Amino acid sequence: MNAESDDAAWRRRYPLRPFVAASVAVVRDGRVLLAARGQAPMRGVYTLPGGQVEAGETLAEAALRELHEEVGVVAEIVAGLPPLEVIGRDAEGAVLHHFVIHPHAARWRSGEPTTGPEALALRWVTPEEAHDLPTTEGLHGVIALALATVGNGA
Repeated sequence: MNAESDDAAWRRRYPLRPFVAASVAVVRDGRVLLAARGQAPMRGVYTLPGGQVEAGETLAEAALRELHEEVGVVAEIVAGLPPLEVIGRDAEGAVLHHFVIHPHAARWRSGEPTTGPEALALRWVTPEEAHDLPTTEGLHGVIALALATVGNGA
């Protein structure tokens, strides 16, 4: 194997089937926690903490695990939100990547977020502040729905 094939993002290229992922919109004092991606694809783009679901793990368990692993925060899931699909195609139209992401609305419980390899920067944002950031597709709708579901999260 070469270095490129050892990279997780590289191994997810041209999949035979979609990858299932879970994310979490953590609400605290009327703001949602966003993380700037630390790895390709979309390095530096703001999104919700999250990642792939492991075998035997529920969507909510995966979301909470990823939240804690990536940024050190503990939250309580309030509700699952409608899934998002992220499908990228190459210049010839072949599926380059395909993720089905199941976001969750959650209430912050403990921990101050910290950056690491998977999160270059972290911000607690209002919906208006999120519009000033480079974000993943569909994120603004998820933020609005999470805030409507959780309330101010205080």
